[in-house]
Amino acid sequence: METTTAQDIVRAQRDFFETGRTKDLDFRREQLRVLKRAVTGNSSAILKALKEDMNKPAFEAYVAEISQVTSGIDYTLKRLSWWARPRRVHTPAYLFLASSHVYPEPVGVALIIGPWNYPMDLVIEPLTGAIAAGNCAVLKPSEIAPATAAVTARIIRENFDPAFVTAVEGGAGEAQALLAERFDYIFYTGGSVVGKVVMEAASKNLTPVTLELGGKSPCIVEPDIDVDIAARRITWGKYFNAGQTCIAPDYLLVNRRVKDALLEAIKGYITRFYGDDPKASPDYPRIVSDKHFERISALLGEGDIIAGGQTDAGTRYIAPTVIDNVTLEHKVMQEEIFGPVLPVIAYEDLQEAIDIVRSRPKPLSLYVFTRDRAKQERVMRDTTSGGACINDTMIHYSNPRVPFGGVGISGFGRYHGKWTFETFSNMKGIVDRSFLVDIYLRYPPYKNAQKLAQRFLRYIT
Repeated sequence: METTTAQDIVRAQRDFFETGRTKDLDFRREQLRVLKRAVTGNSSAILKALKEDMNKPAFEAYVAEISQVTSGIDYTLKRLSWWARPRRVHTPAYLFLASSHVYPEPVGVALIIGPWNYPMDLVIEPLTGAIAAGNCAVLKPSEIAPATAAVTARIIRENFDPAFVTAVEGGAGEAQALLAERFDYIFYTGGSVVGKVVMEAASKNLTPVTLELGGKSPCIVEPDIDVDIAARRITWGKYFNAGQTCIAPDYLLVNRRVKDALLEAIKGYITRFYGDDPKASPDYPRIVSDKHFERISALLGEGDIIAGGQTDAGTRYIAPTVIDNVTLEHKVMQEEIFGPVLPVIAYEDLQEAIDIVRSRPKPLSLYVFTRDRAKQERVMRDTTSGGACINDTMIHYSNPRVPFGGVGISGFGRYHGKWTFETFSNMKGIVDRSFLVDIYLRYPPYKNAQKLAQRFLRYIT
């Protein structure tokens, strides 16, 4: 059987895009409905694959990988006509008898490279926006979650013309072959090392990119909190998906006055969530690969482990772990953890915590727990992060009305809801001018033109 190359795939999608079918709103709506039916109709297979790849509990998998996707499709379908319309904008007076519009048009053929930690959601959510904006798309699911990658590829193959949407399975070789082709947009979610490779490849064709990366997302805790609720929300955010979440609280900056009470409460919620032996809990996932297991396990040698610390290489199990008395020089503070290990640093004054955050690369997310509005505003004003939550963790990702993305080393570009649509659109500016009036001041010869122009502009502004 003849092998389909990356070049063949992109050429077929360019030919399909040139037919103009994807620009039709009815076509886009129907393809989004097909996508939703495909996901819901294969929900059992998706849950099974996620269980196989990472031992994801069915509830976590459904909420984060299926419900998140289908609700996003519904949100897009309800608003697509509004997003896709030409939008009239203000026209300045010196363009008298003209109208101005912003006209969204599809960029063309998009490449979407997904990660392994949420291998369904973080492929299908960008695809939703790409379809809504009228593009063709090539998906590259992560080979590190092979069962989910296989299900994703099958779902796409069974429901879409490959000249419109296709999925390419495989590892680094297949990804490199795709990146060697010219796309009109590349959307990558994953680590910064591969993100640099993606950006370098894109630069050869001046292809625009969105990079959704990661980073060490801090969680600042002041004394004036509800300790029990704060502990519950921090524990959930940190150990959801065994910490394999790009926006999980990476490290805890806690005011010394509340540290002991908070840590005791976190330890209590670890037991309440996962029992005395989390290894036996049906609700606690596993690390995705041996490589990541070894990397995370190597972070357990410094500081004082006050909860967890147990590991099992055979099942890639790492217990929900809290490490106290950590310093900024410790290895666990030098890289994104991306696992169920929570280092703790105490501080005396809020400014000390802010200074620590500001001294490090800009994180993907930031969390602050305090009732004090002035302190909330101070942290938001004096730190920079891709997104943030006040008195909770991770929930900002779930709101389609809030743009999601990184800043600096944690990535760039925004998506979710309308922002995904605009990411995959060329927002074309148009000015439509009447023949009835023409101002000769702009035409040569320019004798006395500057003075007249200054008076004219002063009059109309």
